[in-house]
Amino acid sequence: FILQYMSGFGNEHVSEDPRCPGALPEGQNNPQVCPYGLYAEQLSGSAFTCPRPTNKRSWLYRILPSVCHKPFKPFEEGHLTHNWDEVEPDPNQLRWKPFEIPKASQKKMDFVSGLHTLCGAGEPRGRNGLAVHVFVCNASMLDRCLYNSDGDFLIVPQQGKLLFTTEFGKMLVEPNEICVIQQGMRFSVEVFGETRGYILEVYGAHFELPDLGPIGANGLANPRDFLVPVAWYEDRQVAGGYTVISKYQGKLFAAQQDFSPFNVVAWHGNYTPYKYHLEKFMVINSVAFDHADPSIFTVLTAKSTRPGVALADFVIFPPRWGVANNTFRPPYYHR
Repeated sequence: FILQYMSGFGNEHVSEDPRCPGALPEGQNNPQVCPYGLYAEQLSGSAFTCPRPTNKRSWLYRILPSVCHKPFKPFEEGHLTHNWDEVEPDPNQLRWKPFEIPKASQKKMDFVSGLHTLCGAGEPRGRNGLAVHVFVCNASMLDRCLYNSDGDFLIVPQQGKLLFTTEFGKMLVEPNEICVIQQGMRFSVEVFGETRGYILEVYGAHFELPDLGPIGANGLANPRDFLVPVAWYEDRQVAGGYTVISKYQGKLFAAQQDFSPFNVVAWHGNYTPYKYHLEKFMVINSVAFDHADPSIFTVLTAKSTRPGVALADFVIFPPRWGVANNTFRPPYYHR
């Protein structure tokens, strides 16, 4: 199986699995009878009435409806939280050592069971806030998937590569790459040994490319370098039960069904998972004196309701020439 991608940030993409040519309906989104007897579903990433530039949705054409599952029940696994009062506030500068990855021979741990919340602010019910998590895992997710009802996951692998199977297709993400799984998208993670990384979660906003202002039309992360998976499906019955895990209001819930959720034969829209290689980032830098603000290294931003103030920024400090005169090269301390 050769992984393929389409390029472009926020584009209107169209994809169908080549095993089912003509699976995408022509001329309408929700015909009375879809090709191959597929079921049409719309996945909305915004309100229906959002302005066109911010309206996000995709149409999925699947073998069985995603609503065909038993009721969700509380699922006690992992170390997630959104209750920031569990620990006393501490105004000191903080850092943490790398989380240890257990040996698979001692304890098998997949992406879900290896989630640990570090910190956050706000809360998902109010659709405003963020959380930072670490994941450690040594095993692949088998016959189970996760989707986040609270917000978007920006995933940063630090050790080991991850193969994401999503409703939109497959993505391979390695260190020095990032991927974004947006709210409501089901995904499963396959790993190839000891794996660790970081997650930035935002509630109530989606990641965007930052405005460039005086930089002009080009620079920083270019839209064409963002990659979106192509349609891939499996028509697979799971006699022992397939577990669908939902992160909902900060807690985990699980439901059982007897088929794979990755049964989307074709899809079209602008609401998708995507990945980006950080080496593609076009650095802007000072060449005379002093330091430019670190905001010039912003890859993605999640905007707040206040113009110019982000809910969260994902910023990198990539390799670059630092040739300014009469200044100290490492970044200054700021508070």
